[in-house]
Amino acid sequence: MLTALLYGLGTAVPLVIGAAIGLRWTLPKPLLASLMAFGAGTMIAAVSNELFEPAFHQAGALIAAVALFGGAGVYVVANHLIETKLGANAIGWALLLGTVLDGIPENTALGVTLAGGGGLALLVAVAVGNVPEAISGAALMRDKHGVQRLGPLWLWAATGSVLVVVTVLGNALSDNLSQTNISTVQAFAGGATLAVLADSLMPEAYREGGWWVGMATAAGFLVAFLLG
Repeated sequence: MLTALLYGLGTAVPLVIGAAIGLRWTLPKPLLASLMAFGAGTMIAAVSNELFEPAFHQAGALIAAVALFGGAGVYVVANHLIETKLGANAIGWALLLGTVLDGIPENTALGVTLAGGGGLALLVAVAVGNVPEAISGAALMRDKHGVQRLGPLWLWAATGSVLVVVTVLGNALSDNLSQTNISTVQAFAGGATLAVLADSLMPEAYREGGWWVGMATAAGFLVAFLLG
């Protein structure tokens, strides 16, 4: 239980720190783009090694695929609804939404994975991915919507608290979940993560940084892959 709490904090604290940085300072665009791209690379590795692959081997192609598309579909639809309401300025809220929609199943999967002695690569991927998401999301909320700093910071802090809780709950409930249920959670988290990467994080990284951010993505992937 203590390990799950520490792992949960390991994903939540970077999120809150990133939001505080994004609300307080304006980082150089190349630096922010590099952080986003590096985080995207770590998340790609985590989806492949820690989330979808175990689900595929345990539950089979059909269940894993349905859960994968389910996770992606939930994010895509919710993100579209936000864009419809807020238009081109929705990216900040989309990144917060992505943190929630992929973070809850990711951290649940993290807590469950800890029961089997794994989870380090997933922890690094989630933590590293949370930082640029929070920095850029909070900064865009500030710049494009003119919101006060305290309000968004509380939102990001509340999101971080939820991530800690679901990590601990996932770990506590792991003994009561069937392997197929665990695999479904993992694949769903993978699908939501892929949708966040494709719809929000990677396009924003390319837009802010340009053609060279692919190198930062490759570096992030390699780090998470080696840890896995």
